[in-house]
Amino acid sequence: MSEYRAPLKDMRFVLEELIGLEQIARLPQCEEASPDVVAAILEEGGKFAEEVLAPLNRVGDVHGAVWQEGEVKTAPGWKEAYTAFRQGGWTALACSPEFGGQGLPKVVATAVMELWKGSNLAFSLCPMLTQGAIEALMLCGSPEQKKMYLPKMVGGEWTGTMNLTEPQAGSDLSAVRTRAEPVGDGTYKLYGQKIFITYGEHDLAENIVHLVLARLPGAPEGVKGISLFVVPKFLVNPDGSLGARNDVRCVSIEHKLGIHASPTCVLSFGDHGGAVGTLVGEPNRGLEYMFIMMNEARFAVGLEGLALSERAYQKALSYAKERIQGFEVGVKSGPRVPIIRHPDVRRMLMLMKSQTEAMRALAYTVGAAFDLAHHHPDESVRQRSRGFVELMTPVVKGWCTENSVTIASLGIQVHGGMGFIEETGAAQHYRDARITPIYEGTTAIQSNDLIGRKIARNGGVIARGLIEEMRLAAEKLRAQPGEEFGVLARRLGAGIDALEKGVAYILETYGSNPKAAHAVSVPLLELFGIVCGGWQLGLSALVAAKRLAEGAQDPAFYRAKIGTARFYADHVLARAPALGVTVSEGSAGVLALDEEMF
Repeated sequence: MSEYRAPLKDMRFVLEELIGLEQIARLPQCEEASPDVVAAILEEGGKFAEEVLAPLNRVGDVHGAVWQEGEVKTAPGWKEAYTAFRQGGWTALACSPEFGGQGLPKVVATAVMELWKGSNLAFSLCPMLTQGAIEALMLCGSPEQKKMYLPKMVGGEWTGTMNLTEPQAGSDLSAVRTRAEPVGDGTYKLYGQKIFITYGEHDLAENIVHLVLARLPGAPEGVKGISLFVVPKFLVNPDGSLGARNDVRCVSIEHKLGIHASPTCVLSFGDHGGAVGTLVGEPNRGLEYMFIMMNEARFAVGLEGLALSERAYQKALSYAKERIQGFEVGVKSGPRVPIIRHPDVRRMLMLMKSQTEAMRALAYTVGAAFDLAHHHPDESVRQRSRGFVELMTPVVKGWCTENSVTIASLGIQVHGGMGFIEETGAAQHYRDARITPIYEGTTAIQSNDLIGRKIARNGGVIARGLIEEMRLAAEKLRAQPGEEFGVLARRLGAGIDALEKGVAYILETYGSNPKAAHAVSVPLLELFGIVCGGWQLGLSALVAAKRLAEGAQDPAFYRAKIGTARFYADHVLARAPALGVTVSEGSAGVLALDEEMF
C-alpha cells in the first residue's frame, strides 16, 4: 500500500513562484515568513505528516473512535501523535504571539494545513475546529475569556468545538432551541442537545472549550435571537487550573461512512442542573460571531477537498506504475505493460492531477489574499483583497470538495476491481471525501451564499472585478508564443465569457425571481471554480515558460506545468461554456414539475 508523500515541490512552486511569497513576507507582521524559513517549516511539516500522521490514517479508519459511558477513546496512536503535534508547536502556527502563537501568515498556515489533511484527515479535524474557536474568541471574546482560554488553546493543551446543529435544526439555525438562563453572577446555565459535534469528546487534551449557540429568555424569534456562549468541559478556576466537571456529556457518537477516527458527538447540556457558560460578546449576536468560526472552517474544508484529491492521486499514480496489465495500444504482442501506458488511465490520472493543481493554486491564492486583507498598508488593497476572500471562500469550499469526491472515485477506477477492496486503501479516500461537500454548509448553502451575499448584495462589483483580472491573464496567454498558450487563452476567454453571462443572469433574476436564481446557483459555483482554476493554471504556465526561457535546472517539472494546464484547458475548462448555458437557461427545467409529478 503506497504511503503519503508531502507534495513539497508543487506547494513551493505555488507559494514562491506563482503567489510570490517574498511579497507576503514584506507585509507588516509577516516579516518572519521568508522563503527559506517557510521552506524549512514545510520540510519539517512534511516529515511529521509522512512519518507520524500518515501511518495512522488506516489505523484510525479501521479502529475508529470508541464511546463508552460518556467517554470517547481515540484510535491507537492518536493520543501520542497529538502530544507530539502539540509539542512541535504546530497548533500555534498562525495564532497571535500575544497568546503564545507564532504569528505566521495565513498562506503559510494554508500550505501546512494541506499536509495534515492529506496525511490524515480525521486527525486534522481536531486542530481545525480549535483554530476556528480561537479566531472567534480573539475577535469577540472578553479580555477575561481571552486570558482564561486562549493561551491553553493556542498551545494545544485544550481543544475547541463549535456547537450549532440540533436534532430539529440542521442548516436552519433559526430553529435552535438550546436555552441559556442567567444565574446572576455573570454566568449562565445552558440546557439542550447538540448533534454532529466534531471532537466534542475525546482523550487527546485535558479540556475541551465548547462554543455553543443558545437562546436567552425573551430573545427574538429566529436567527436574531441567538447568542454565543463558552461552555468548557471542565470549569476553570481563577488561577487557571481545572475545576469541577461541567454539566455537558457526550451521550453517543455517530457511526459514519468515513472519517471513522474523528468522533462525531451528540452532546447533552444541563441534564444535572445546567451547564455553566459565559456569554461571548453581546446578546443575540451569536450567529454573527459563529460565522467567524464557520468561515474559517469552510475554507479549511475546501483544503480538505484539495488534500484528499492529492492523496487519492498519489495512490492511483503509484498503482498505475506498478500494475502490469495488457499490451500497449497498437502493439499486438510483446511484454505486458504498466497500466499507466494505457491512454484512458493517463486521461484519468491527468484529470486528477490537473484539477488538484488548480485547486491548490486557487486555495493558496485566497490564503495570500487573506494576508493582504489583514496586513497591507494600503486600505484600498486591503478592501479589494477582503472582497476577493469573501467571494472565493464558498467557491473554494464547494468546488474543491465536490471535486474531491469525483477525484477519489477516479482513484478507485484506476485501481479497477482492486479499488473496490478496502485493503488497497483507495476506498477510504472516497469514503472520507464524501462528507466534505456536506459539513460546514452543503454545496447548495455555499452557492446560495455566493449568489446572495457575495454577488447580488454588492451588485456584482467584486465578481466583475475578478472577471476583468482574469481577462488580463487571458491576454498575457494570448501574447505568449506556442500552441499551448493559444489554446489556453482561447479556452480561458470562452470560460470567462460564460462566467460573465452567468453573473449577469444572477444579477437580473435574484431580486425578481429568486427561485430561478437559486435553481442554478450550484452550476454557477462550479463554473466559478472551473474558470478560476483555469486562470490559475494559465498563470502557472506563464511562470513555467519564463523559467524555461531562463534555463531552469529542472526543465521537466516546468514543462509538466505547461502540459497540465493544456490538458485542463481541453478537458475541464472546455466544459465552462456548457455550464454557462445551464446557468442562464436551466432554471426553467429545474422548476418545471409540480411536486406530485416527481
